[in-house]
Amino acid sequence: MAYKNKTISNPITKQHIRFLKTARDTNGEFLEMEAFYEANSKEPVAHYHPSQKEDFVVQEGQLTVKLDGRLKVLHAGETLHIPAGVVHSMWNSSCCKTIVHWKVTPAMETEYLLETGAGLASDGKTGKNGMPGILQVALTATKFNAVYRVPKPSYVVQRVIFGVLSPLARVLGYRGSYSKHID
Repeated sequence: MAYKNKTISNPITKQHIRFLKTARDTNGEFLEMEAFYEANSKEPVAHYHPSQKEDFVVQEGQLTVKLDGRLKVLHAGETLHIPAGVVHSMWNSSCCKTIVHWKVTPAMETEYLLETGAGLASDGKTGKNGMPGILQVALTATKFNAVYRVPKPSYVVQRVIFGVLSPLARVLGYRGSYSKHID
């Protein structure tokens, strides 16, 4: 469970997140974090948040952002607002660390998604791109579809595919999230 000053790390994407204010701290109004990106971190899968906005302030270093397919680089002091539904990814393509202040509004279950993703990566349950296998994706994407989606294939196609794969994934012992990652 996320709590103030808890830090989670993803060894694949080279991102570390420190929770500043959790959903519980803000009555679900927002989630506030500080993200540390190691030098030359990995670009995550492009994604969007269907009903949440995100605000970023680069505190140190530089942040490479892909926003609706266009690249831009933000430097210390620069800000970025991402409205709900806008496809994006961000990482540090520089040779120095980057620190970013990050706010997600409303919080919803974002902290649990982040803990699940970091936990799976730490457990060696993701590929080189940081994504788990399709059976794990089917359950995790379904569980957190209110806070995180990938743009391709379309959401309707994803629901059909994940609907078919989810029963098999559960029989094989997969879960949408794991208590060891979010407790």
